[in-house]
Parts: sequence; structure tokens; C-alpha cells
Amino acid sequence: MKFGQRTYHIFNFQILFILTLLISLPLNSYSQDIELNGMLAGWGTASYSNKLNGMLGLRYVPGITTAYSIKDQFTLDCEISFNARTTSIFWSDDSIDFDGQIKPYRIWFRFSGDQFELRAGLQKINFGSAAMLRPLMWFDRIDPRDPLQITDGVYGLLGRYYFLNNANIWIWTLFGNQDTKGWEFAETWKNKPELGGRIQVPILTGEVAGTYHFRQADFRESTMYDTISYPGAINENRFGLDGKFDMLIGLWFEGAIIRQDLENNSYQRYLNLGADYTFNLGNGLNIMTEYFTFSSADKAFIQGEGVSFTALSLNYSFSIINSLNAIVFYDWENDDLYNFINWSWQFDKWSFYLLGFWNPDRFQVYPGMEEANLFAGKGIQFMAVFNH
Repeated sequence: MKFGQRTYHIFNFQILFILTLLISLPLNSYSQDIELNGMLAGWGTASYSNKLNGMLGLRYVPGITTAYSIKDQFTLDCEISFNARTTSIFWSDDSIDFDGQIKPYRIWFRFSGDQFELRAGLQKINFGSAAMLRPLMWFDRIDPRDPLQITDGVYGLLGRYYFLNNANIWIWTLFGNQDTKGWEFAETWKNKPELGGRIQVPILTGEVAGTYHFRQADFRESTMYDTISYPGAINENRFGLDGKFDMLIGLWFEGAIIRQDLENNSYQRYLNLGADYTFNLGNGLNIMTEYFTFSSADKAFIQGEGVSFTALSLNYSFSIINSLNAIVFYDWENDDLYNFINWSWQFDKWSFYLLGFWNPDRFQVYPGMEEANLFAGKGIQFMAVFNH
């Protein structure tokens, strides 16, 4: 039974330091606004993958946000929250596994003005045009099936500047994020910083953006290249290009190529092409589709080995509180079909979700996501969420 004691104590120290800093600020120089909030979610899952299994889970994400207005020109705000989760898995052989964890979720400070912001700390950094299968999922692991949209953050410093023509530029440096994130197959070398940036410009009826990121990877424990030993840090360069346009239908593309300085080099290539349209049926039926492909090779533009998926999403709102979402993935290489349907009810503070799934016994859509295996096979999940 694991409860992550060490992470919990580190978090307490961080909260104490930040709250002390907030209280010590001279209130007569600032206009102050403090808000306490939180999200409590409980769920039960029953699934059948060779055998019948069950799961009960509870998650609590409390937080505090505060904002200071400085002479009506600048804003200093911050967010502090943590993620507490406990689960019980009931296996068909009558055994029960308990797991629990408490860890920081968001701890960041932001200084901003009319056209810029500078944010430091544990934060969510995500971008791109794709919605379900995202080549630019570099720093988060947001699952489109998850009603809570929970994802770990990264420690770093992010600066953004917004031009008057709606163009914007991002610059970031990350530090202390050793574990894999996004699509990564290898950890980041300990105590090595990561650097990157993004430029986004308006074009025609939409916008186009280019993104770059550099890190040094640690392949000593990676299973991707298990036949070769790499004792040192490996340089990794990522290049991304994406665009989104609003025409008769919504159209987008998103691609990335990652070069790793391994023996004979290694190139990973990701591409997403997507479209969506809302039909004038009842309250409006939104249909979204994406085609995603991943391949790897020892040269940038030769045919390699990989996988490809087609995704289809349908959304329909029966009323202000009641809606239905269905998502289907098709794996072209393995001829597998993944099916999800989510019926939701939204109230002022309460939300309820009933999710059904019918998938292959081995779930292969989202690598590295801790709860992906819970959607293997066939099953049903009910979730209740309270926001305060």
C-alpha cells in the first residue's frame, strides 16, 4: 500500500514557502483577490479483459488562486494545487491492490501585462491544433476521453508575448522534469535543462505556428533501443509545424519530427490531419475526424516502421445539462477498433458521467498513460464530480 509520503512532505514545504511569501506582500500597494477552490471525483469501473476486474477510485484536487493588481498596469497572480488520488483494484482471483499518491499539481507564479506574461513553476504547457491524437503532445498527457482532463505539469519558466495582429511568441526553459512526458520513450537526463520556443502567426482564415524544443535524453533505461547501450546524455531536437483554418469546415494539420543523436541517428515522425463540422440537426451535431501516423527511421524522409490511427468523434447536446460524446479509434496496422461513449450531466457544482468502452485486450493508443490499461477490453465506468 503506497501513499507517496516523500512527495507529500515536499509539497507541504512548497506550500508553506509560497503562503509565507503571499502574506508578506505589502497589501497597501496591491489590490488583492484570493480564491479557494477544489474538485472531488469518485468513480467505479468494471471491465472484462480475459477476466472480470473492478476498480474504485477517489481523486481530490484542492487549490488556491490569488491575484494582485499593480497600479492598474500589471498583474501578479499564482496558483497552488495538489493531486491526491487513491484506488482499489479488485481482481478476478479475489486479490485486491491498493494504491495512493499525493503530489503537487500546479505551483506557479505569473507576472503579466497587456501584451506579455511570464510564468514560473509547476505548470501545464500545451499547444497545437490537433484535438485527439496530437503530435505536439510534448509536455502533457491529456486524454480526450477523460472528463477531468487531468495531466501532470512541468517545472519551468515560460514567457509569452502577444502582438497587436494576434501573432504571438513563446519561449521556455524546463528544469527538473526527469520522468517521461508526452510521447517520450526515454527520460530526460537528470539536472539537464530543456529549452524551446514557438512562433504563431495569423494567415488567411486561421493561423500557422512553428515550434522547437531541445533536451538531453537518458536512454540507459529505455526499452525502445534495448539492443544498444548509451551511457551518456543524448541530444534530442524536436521540430513542429501546425496550422488551423476556419473555412466551410474546420481544417487543421499538425506534424513533428524528432532527431536523436544515437548510433546511425534516429528520427521519429508524427503527422495529424483533421477536420470538423457542426450539422444543423436538433441542437447541433458536431463531427470531428483525425488521421494520425507515427513512424521511426534512421533518416528523416525515408519510409520507416510505425503505426497509424483514424479517429472519429461525435458530440451532441440534448439540453444545457445533458450531452453525449462518442469516440472511435481504428488501428490500421493491427486492424483493431477502440470504442468509447460518454453520457454526461452538468449541474452548477455537480457533474456525472457514464462511460462505456469496447476495446482490444491490449490498449495501445496512448503510451505511458497510467490509467490507459483500465480501458482495455470491455467495460463501463461511472464518475461523479463535485466542484467547489
